[in-house]
Amino acid sequence: MPVRSLTINATVIDRKHYALGNELLRKSIHMLIGLVPFFASKNLYLTVIVVAIGLFSYTFNEYFHAKHKKNFSPISRITELASRDRDKGHFVMGPLTLLSGVLLALIFFPHPASALAIYALAFGDGLASLVGKVWGKTRIPFIKDKTLEGSLACFGAVFLASFHVLHDILLAFEVALFATLLEAIPLKDYDNVIIPLGTGIFSLFLLGMV
Repeated sequence: MPVRSLTINATVIDRKHYALGNELLRKSIHMLIGLVPFFASKNLYLTVIVVAIGLFSYTFNEYFHAKHKKNFSPISRITELASRDRDKGHFVMGPLTLLSGVLLALIFFPHPASALAIYALAFGDGLASLVGKVWGKTRIPFIKDKTLEGSLACFGAVFLASFHVLHDILLAFEVALFATLLEAIPLKDYDNVIIPLGTGIFSLFLLGMV
């Protein structure tokens, strides 16, 4: 095989490994918000304050990072490593909408609706994206960038998390199905807000909390 072909193949492999590592880092951060309901159960007000401070700090830091093209803190470096190609050189919206979705869920929904909303975002959306990009092969018709494998991962993750909270198979199934349908909507970074808000509202009605 010519040297040039070997070089090209090595470059392609390196890019794939980088993309995989990038996705794993991004979704690991994404799924860390699954810890929020635990802390909220201990002290809701303190948890809300901490999330709000994180949201403000990230916004302030990323604004100057995007404006001056310099890393002002470790947050900037982590954001740069975890950002997608489309975000390079721009304000990275993902963490902003992620923290906003968590904060809105904590403020507007009582337990267990708030926990279901956050788990749907953390594990459902997080695993759907990761599984879809790494193992997804079966494209869902008429829905851009969504795969059957990713949607099944979303359903399974939300079902298990919901059953852990509700201890009811039917209710867990309904929450998981609704969250999976929401996740299938191609909203880019704004799904970080739509998924927890939609799941939270659905859970309120499902559980008779309104």
